[in-house]
Amino acid sequence: MSARNETVIVIDKSLPRERLDIFLRARFPAISRGAMQRLIEQGDIRVDGRLVKATHHPRVGEKIEIHWPDARPATAQPQEIPLDILFEDDDLLVLNKPPGMVVHPSAGHEANTLVNALLHHCAGQLSGIGGVARPGIVHRLDQETSGCLVIAKNDPTHLALSAQFAGRAVEKIYHAIVCGAVTPEQGDIRAAIARHPTHRKRMAVTDGRGREAWTRYRVLERLREATLVEALLHTGRTHQIRVHFKHLGFPLVGDATYGNRQNKRLTELTGYAAQRQMLHAHKLAFQHPRAGKRMIFEAPWPEDFKEALTALR
Repeated sequence: MSARNETVIVIDKSLPRERLDIFLRARFPAISRGAMQRLIEQGDIRVDGRLVKATHHPRVGEKIEIHWPDARPATAQPQEIPLDILFEDDDLLVLNKPPGMVVHPSAGHEANTLVNALLHHCAGQLSGIGGVARPGIVHRLDQETSGCLVIAKNDPTHLALSAQFAGRAVEKIYHAIVCGAVTPEQGDIRAAIARHPTHRKRMAVTDGRGREAWTRYRVLERLREATLVEALLHTGRTHQIRVHFKHLGFPLVGDATYGNRQNKRLTELTGYAAQRQMLHAHKLAFQHPRAGKRMIFEAPWPEDFKEALTALR
């Protein structure tokens, strides 16, 4: 990073089949592909000083210069909402997100989101990478998923953390309760994931297309008609754990999107019905961008996760 609002990337190998916008989206996962395309169209992203299109294929030796525009004010309003903070300093904070909390405001969720809470808690000290003062959201958790989430307070921290996520240098370990008796005891799920061909809000394992996805898992405890598993994410695709365990035939307990039939069966056999998908971001480890030391955080299970285990033991 040559200046506070500029990033320079030198391409180390040619990518004849990859578009510039997709390449940059992978490098900065917190920024949408649409936002990248707008920056390219506006001339805020140039290759060797030249204006290019989003369809440009990166070639070895090219220098990509990204000028991050000053952030527009966030439309979300600050709200005083309690946060379970695991760690905080001048550069970042790590939260234990409760289940049910939406991360970003959206249609139907304009208030009471994590962004509203962060705007109040950090009082303007938040990164604006991507052109909008959206409080340093470097990675995301589904509304119903609980656990560890890191937030960047400034642009250099945001860019450094994004690079660690893109470079698979962040350790992400989840705990999940899934339907059925998982076998074998441990294994790797390597199956590409893409948007479902007909259900556009769902993802699916696909043959011959989609993005590489890799989950390593191990069984922690066998339950009645269910299994507690630990999952290590080597990649970070949308709904990855939910889709991968559905692919194995063991959808998450409480996941109506990917395991409605198996969950109805679970309730018939045990009498237990989960109110959300039982997925918890248990552990997060990364290198602190300024201090340079490895930081490791663990978030305790929320009450409903513990209640599910008690009911299924």
